[in-house]
Amino acid sequence: MTVLYDLPGPRGRRRNTIIGVLATVAILALIAFVIYRFVQTGQFEARRWDQFKYKAVQMELVNGLLATLKAAGLAAVFALLFGAVFATGRLSDHAVLRAPATWVVELFRAIPLLILIFFGYYVPLQYGWSIEKLWALVIGLTLYNGSVLAEIFRAGINAVARGQAEAAYAIGMRKNQVMRLILLPQAFRAMLPAIVSQLVVLLKDTALGFIITYPELLTVGKTIGGRLSFGLPYVPAYLIIAAIYISICGLLSVFAWWLQRRLNVRAR
Repeated sequence: MTVLYDLPGPRGRRRNTIIGVLATVAILALIAFVIYRFVQTGQFEARRWDQFKYKAVQMELVNGLLATLKAAGLAAVFALLFGAVFATGRLSDHAVLRAPATWVVELFRAIPLLILIFFGYYVPLQYGWSIEKLWALVIGLTLYNGSVLAEIFRAGINAVARGQAEAAYAIGMRKNQVMRLILLPQAFRAMLPAIVSQLVVLLKDTALGFIITYPELLTVGKTIGGRLSFGLPYVPAYLIIAAIYISICGLLSVFAWWLQRRLNVRAR
C-alpha cells in the first residue's frame, strides 16, 4: 500500500488498462477527424502553403519569433526578481514588510493578465504618455507571473524541514545566512519544476500581446493568414506558429530536466 491509495489488484489494473486504451483511441479518433476536416476544407492545398516558400514570409516569422522571445526573456527576468523580492517580504518576521508584500502578491494574482496588459498600455495613453507595446506587455507579464512565482518561492522555502533552519540557528548563523546557504539550495531543487512550468506559461502568454498589436508570433500569423491571394491561409499559419511554440516549450522542458538531474547529482 502507498501513502495515498491502495495499489490496484488484477481487476483494477485491467480496468485501468481498458480505460487508457479507450482514451487513447478517442484522442486519436479526434485528431483524425480534425485532420479529415482540414483536408475536406482544403487547408492542405498547395496554394495555402505557397507563401511560406518566400524568404520575406520566413523573415516575418523569424521577426515574430524574436519579438516573442524578447518579450518573454525580459518578462522572465523581471518576474523572477519580482517573485524573489516579494517572497522575501512575505517570509519576513516584520509585519510592516509582510503585510504590503502579501497585499501586492494577492492583488496581482487576482487580476486577469489581459487586464494588466490593457492597463499597462492604455492607461498611460489617457494621460498623454506614450509607452512602447513591448514594455506594456512586459509589465503585465511581470506583475502576474511574478506574483505567481512569489508564491512558488514562498511555498518552496516553507516546505524545507523546519529542523534545517533550527540547526543552522543553533550553530550561530544569521537569518540571511540560513536563507542563502541552507534553505534556498534545498528549496530550489523542489521548486524547479514549478518555476519552469510558470516560465512556459509566461512564454505562451506573450501571445496576448496580440490585443495591443505587439508584433509577436500570433500577430504575425494573423497577418500571414489574412492574405486573400493565398486563399486566407489562417489554419496553415497557426499550425506553423503552434509548432514553433511547442518546440520552444519542449526545449525548455528538456533544459529543466537536465538541470534538475545535474542538481540531484550534486546533492548526492
